[in-house]
Amino acid sequence: MSRSSHTTAAVVILGALFFIFGFVTWLNGTLILYLKIACELTTSQALWIPVAFYISYFFLALPSSYILQRTGMKKGMMFGLLIMAVGALLFLPAAMARSYGLFLTGLFIIGTGLALLQTASNPYITVVGPIESAAARISIMGICNKLAGVLAPIILSAVVLADADKLTADLALMDAAAREVRLDELAQRVMLPYALMAGVLVALGLWVRFSPLPDLEVERDAAKAEDASTTVFSYPYLILGVVALFLYVGVEVMAGETIGLYGESLGVPLSNTKYFTALTLIAMVVAYIIGNLTIPRFISQSKALMVSALLGVVLTAVAAMLPTGIAVNIPFLDLVNFSIIRLTVPLTVVFIALLGLANALVWPAIWPLAIQGLGRHTATGSAMLIMAIVGGAVLPKVYGSLAEGPIGYQHAYWMMVPCYLFMLWYGLKGARILRW
Repeated sequence: MSRSSHTTAAVVILGALFFIFGFVTWLNGTLILYLKIACELTTSQALWIPVAFYISYFFLALPSSYILQRTGMKKGMMFGLLIMAVGALLFLPAAMARSYGLFLTGLFIIGTGLALLQTASNPYITVVGPIESAAARISIMGICNKLAGVLAPIILSAVVLADADKLTADLALMDAAAREVRLDELAQRVMLPYALMAGVLVALGLWVRFSPLPDLEVERDAAKAEDASTTVFSYPYLILGVVALFLYVGVEVMAGETIGLYGESLGVPLSNTKYFTALTLIAMVVAYIIGNLTIPRFISQSKALMVSALLGVVLTAVAAMLPTGIAVNIPFLDLVNFSIIRLTVPLTVVFIALLGLANALVWPAIWPLAIQGLGRHTATGSAMLIMAIVGGAVLPKVYGSLAEGPIGYQHAYWMMVPCYLFMLWYGLKGARILRW
């Protein structure tokens, strides 16, 4: 198969994979609102959901690279999808027992499968074509990922939070026994969607295994390593890129998964806040399309990173300073019921959603900047970058602790500003530091 055929096959098949990745990942924003009610959680407790999901990347990324060396990429991707299916199936007993611990265990297992998948798929899409256009290919993956992210909270909300406002009002008036019965019924609503998801993941795993996807050798440029004695830690632009990705994933998850909690803290009804994650993802899709059209034709990967970081600083500052009483009405297409609804959204929440514009191009810009020229260390460097996804576990939890403290939900978002400033520095200088 020719190199161009390799690239086309990879983009099509990996695009389908990234759609599934996005769908599974961006269910977490709805799960936070849903399990907060079903399992009677505080905000801080509910934010263990991204911790359980994203911390698996830290523990599994390096082992994943060794697994892929033994299995090859295609089998490794299949195993990753099957592991995700096991995690989805664990939601069934978790729902029956209304056990928050089991829900978190299921999310950890799903994250484990994704760690294996991403360790293979991200370097795959990077090296399958010219490095100069890697950001454009990753942007295509991002569009697939975030389109799924737009659909995921809408679909899951329609199933588990269909009567959200009435439900919360009824629960407040019930005695303890009736409340337990209603919460058990609520918890069991998640069983059908996750059972269906498990079936889809198994089918997709088998499709990938027997697909024409080429089994690329990620480390094919090993001969280009300058010195056989160098280690992966000899590349400062990689190590700094790991830090930048840690901070980036943290703020991306904050923008997508705390936005509903923020709206709830401002008194917005659950019937509206359940769509707020989708608003963030819509902004990301728009930015991914822009990036795909402009990188690298009109703007370099490093400049895209700098523009994104500056935009992040501005949007965060505005969101943290705006009066919370100002609201706007936003028309929104409910894809489940095929109707236009009007969401009443505080303006400060709108600016958190607009962080999707700032966040979308950061991953596709940092990844190729951090991984190019690693030679025989490509697989290990990729695993280290995947480990940085643990930022999605750490930063939202820090936000939750600050939000419930004296700082409050709105001003807790200030913690994102230094994160964006570091990304800006990496684009300006850090990615160009070749030696310590």
